[in-house]
Amino acid sequence: MTLDLWIPLFVLFTSVAVAIGFATSEVLARRSPERRRLREVTSAGASTLGVDVLRQNTLTEQIDPRLASIARHIPKSPKDMTRLRRRLASAGVQGFGAAVVYSVAELALPLLFSIGPLLYMTGAARWIVGLMAALVGYMLPGLVLSRWINQRKRRIENGLPDALDLMIVCVEAGCGLDQGILKTSAELEVSHPDLASELKLITTEVRAGKTRIDAFKNFASRTRVDDVRALVAMLVQTDRFGTSVAQALRTHAETSRNKRRQRAEEKAAKVGVKLVFPLVFFLFPAFYVVTLGPAVILFLRSVLFTQ
Repeated sequence: MTLDLWIPLFVLFTSVAVAIGFATSEVLARRSPERRRLREVTSAGASTLGVDVLRQNTLTEQIDPRLASIARHIPKSPKDMTRLRRRLASAGVQGFGAAVVYSVAELALPLLFSIGPLLYMTGAARWIVGLMAALVGYMLPGLVLSRWINQRKRRIENGLPDALDLMIVCVEAGCGLDQGILKTSAELEVSHPDLASELKLITTEVRAGKTRIDAFKNFASRTRVDDVRALVAMLVQTDRFGTSVAQALRTHAETSRNKRRQRAEEKAAKVGVKLVFPLVFFLFPAFYVVTLGPAVILFLRSVLFTQ
């Protein structure tokens, strides 16, 4: 390549790298705890007119303003939700509008999926294919929601040991458990946003008047994660009997970390079995064509020439 071609490529690469770096820096800066705290203080200072507004600011201090609208719509307990609302909450989707959209999707997708076979096929086969397409359209929202729930559970399980380590540091530094949960949710907003949002909801419920035990139980009911349920049971016992919170958190953090390592080792052990199907269906046919193809061609040529 000539020098005239290298210079534009170098300039293009440098420009793209600088643009991506600047965009990443801006996104991380906007989501940093310092910027968020400054925005909260500014919004709180601008709305200090009136006793009711001041009381609301003191109630929601150090809470993301976006959670204020969510907190007003949270029921007293997940038991008060419908089955669909509980599933959507487990997927991290709050609000009544999400349930409406899900219900509309269950009604609309079967019609949309069955229109094609009914219009473009003939005979009795179109009814069978249309029925199967309608069944797939009806099951699709549930399958997507189940996948979202499972993925969110895995993200919460993987982020729980890090959250417990931060809570241990906060508690041993002299903070209370509620303040430690709030600080942990602020620090984990970038690395583990799902777990951070759940911890913020705990703080919101406690400041709204719920007991800490009820907030912990709602946390376990929303996430439906086994490690979270064990953590909540441990925190409830600690709060009831007055034992050391830091020691209990340290023990549970070590257990959660071991479980995370075991899950990673299990996935690594399954890779060999999962690679069998791509190897058999994609790699081996091409390998056979490359290795045995010339021999087959020579064999056919020799047979044809001899005849």
